[in-house]
Amino acid sequence: MEARIPREHEQPVVVRPSRDGDVEAMLAIYRRHIRHGIDEGVSDAETPQPDDLRDRRKNLRSRRFPHLVATQAGEIVGYAYVVHFRKRPAYRFTVKHSIYIHHDHVGQGIGQILMRELIDVCAAAGFRQIIGYIDADNTASLGLHEKFGFSRVGLLRGVAYRSGHWADTIMVQRSLATGSATPPPLPPPSLSGR
Repeated sequence: MEARIPREHEQPVVVRPSRDGDVEAMLAIYRRHIRHGIDEGVSDAETPQPDDLRDRRKNLRSRRFPHLVATQAGEIVGYAYVVHFRKRPAYRFTVKHSIYIHHDHVGQGIGQILMRELIDVCAAAGFRQIIGYIDADNTASLGLHEKFGFSRVGLLRGVAYRSGHWADTIMVQRSLATGSATPPPLPPPSLSGR
């Protein structure tokens, strides 16, 4: 599964499954996001360490959950993954996603490329719904999700404290494949034998 999306006057962006060798670059993106982004205020002690991310990545991939990176000219410029929305079996067809973009590549369409691939891979794996939680101040992310057909389905008021004030979170949702219009195959293809 490698998606190549050519961009005019630039090196193409390649989306592929993440590898162990990508961990340091993914952590650098995440740490920058924590220090200077919407999630600022989280301490370095709370951020995952390389071995933690390797183990999480391996666990997700062994369960056939997508864990993707976007590269451009050999550099990791973003990554995306999904986890279970809830652990109980009734929710096994619904995933929650995260997308992180390298700060030097924000606004260049990397999020769109990762989102498209993540949606396609999750639908192909048999998932029926994808959920996201977005800081209400993150207008770029909200716009990206709207562009890809996500609906705002909830507002969680004052659930995050950052930069000296309480922040709201918006919950978004999008159907995958036939969504809730048809019964799912049992067991789901992505979780066979689990």
